[in-house]
Amino acid sequence: MCGFVGFANSRLDVDQVSIIKAMMDTIVHRGPDSGGIYSDEVVTLGFRRLKIIDMSEEASQPMYNEDKSCVLVFNGEIYNYQELRQELLEKGHTFVSHTDSEVIIHAYEEYGVGVLQKLRGMFAFAIWDTNKESLFLARDFFGIKPLYYTQNTLDGSFLFGSEIKAFLQQPSFRKELNKDALKPYLTFQYSVLDETFFKGVYKLKPGHYMLYEHGKLEINSYWDAAFAAEENSLAYYVDQIKSTVKESVDYHAISDVKVGSFLSGGIDSSYITALLKPNKTFSVGFQDYEGNFNETNLAKELSDILGIENHKKLVTADECFELLPTIQYHMDEPQSNPSSVPLYFLAELASQHVTVVLSGEGADEIFGGYDWYDTTPAMKKYKKLPFVIRRSLSLVTGKLPKNRITSFVVKGGQRVEERFIGQAKVFDEADALALLKDEYKSSPSSRSITKDVYDKVRGKDDITKMQYVDLKLWLPGDILLKADKMSLAHSIELRVPFLDKMVMELAAKLPTPLRVHDNNTKYALRTAAKEVLPDEWANRPKVGFPVPIRHWLREEKYYLLVKSSFQSQAAEQFFHTEQLTHYLDAHYSGKQNYARYIWTVYVFLVWHKRFFE
Repeated sequence: MCGFVGFANSRLDVDQVSIIKAMMDTIVHRGPDSGGIYSDEVVTLGFRRLKIIDMSEEASQPMYNEDKSCVLVFNGEIYNYQELRQELLEKGHTFVSHTDSEVIIHAYEEYGVGVLQKLRGMFAFAIWDTNKESLFLARDFFGIKPLYYTQNTLDGSFLFGSEIKAFLQQPSFRKELNKDALKPYLTFQYSVLDETFFKGVYKLKPGHYMLYEHGKLEINSYWDAAFAAEENSLAYYVDQIKSTVKESVDYHAISDVKVGSFLSGGIDSSYITALLKPNKTFSVGFQDYEGNFNETNLAKELSDILGIENHKKLVTADECFELLPTIQYHMDEPQSNPSSVPLYFLAELASQHVTVVLSGEGADEIFGGYDWYDTTPAMKKYKKLPFVIRRSLSLVTGKLPKNRITSFVVKGGQRVEERFIGQAKVFDEADALALLKDEYKSSPSSRSITKDVYDKVRGKDDITKMQYVDLKLWLPGDILLKADKMSLAHSIELRVPFLDKMVMELAAKLPTPLRVHDNNTKYALRTAAKEVLPDEWANRPKVGFPVPIRHWLREEKYYLLVKSSFQSQAAEQFFHTEQLTHYLDAHYSGKQNYARYIWTVYVFLVWHKRFFE
């Protein structure tokens, strides 16, 4: 729901209200229903509203407490707001609306920063406390909602908001490229550093809050996922999963507007859909492709079984390439996860029918659903050799040319901290360094980026370590960011019931074999889902949202389009373009599959052209 922008301590001699209006206009897609402004001598706040709960004008933002000493702008949903509202009424607070937004500001009055422990939902918000002259900003537990901030300004002012592009309308903002962001992006496929591709612009980490007082910024953590297995039977945990996920879905279905669900052929969205039982489901596939690139038939089949109306769209390659600049504009930073493209069209389809959709994001990270978490039968046999032997073989083999056999031996002799950086790994570090011009090589290594995360789960088993890395990096940096940006590009709200703090608390207690068991991922979740899903859906392997990029790049039309980009002056600025051409030609001829390398660079160049050329 919605979006906000704001700035504090601006010393430019300009009309603050006209500036905030321009910033609000940039994010109007996040809230096309109405807008509101607050401005005083220190702080200026702007808000765009997408009406979800309480359609009245009394629910509009900025939202105030009784004496208007505190003012709130808030993006998201608080699912336990009705219980909190009753608690606050009993403590003497007065409400003028029935929205969840007003609950936050009264809870802040009552509990201060302790309000964060009371909330159950997805959120990013800012509260200006005029009595304390303190600005309090916070982001939800998992990073479902984005929150950016910067002090890279001409006058030292502090800017913050839901999308970076709004900062471009602030005359004090210094728009500069962060050179350190490019190398990690080539490997991770998304902006993995706290500092974004815009120099001096940062993402507030999930589960963190900040206080800005008298020009000084203080950032603190208030929540973290804590995996601590508790031994119990499969039957016990299946019952717990069924009741806890159902409760979360019921909370996430609270709305005063129409609610639907995204539906693929996989278990996650299927389970949510079966529990929600919406009137409509939405699916997308790729024209001229079947199987992995088009699961719309499976979505239609399950919808028919559940008695739900299914809407689908088949996307063409022309549509994807044509709208890629728009998609990257909405993403704010380059993000080459191919699934962002179909998600854009899926959100567009859903927006024609509903304002809220539920989706299955987060199940893989908390219940153990990715193939990376499992070990192949061949690797299990290989790991019967003592680690010291496998380690020695890995070090020797790593100096040989890469192929399937050498890669297997190298991986078998590595610790998880050395081989796993998250679900996405595009460029090897060496290939990224060889491709980049010298001034873009100095950024942190992949290992240094993941080290701080791994340090927090020392002593845990490998599966738990990998899940934690994905929860801290991949989930907020890739999965949830594209979910937020692609849905709100079409003014709809995407909700993720698996990413509820009570569901996470339960999932963290699962013994590892109930997450990954005998070559079956999400073991306990799949067992629970069988109560409402046919076995075929509950047991279906993880597919993801595959996109036929490797096929498109072997068509002359798209080959020439990408080649033109790779030979541009912009490409020359960042890359050794002869290497880019090698990747492109080798792929086009069918000699190698360099689709992900090509797409990742191409997406960056598309993004750079949109924001910097």
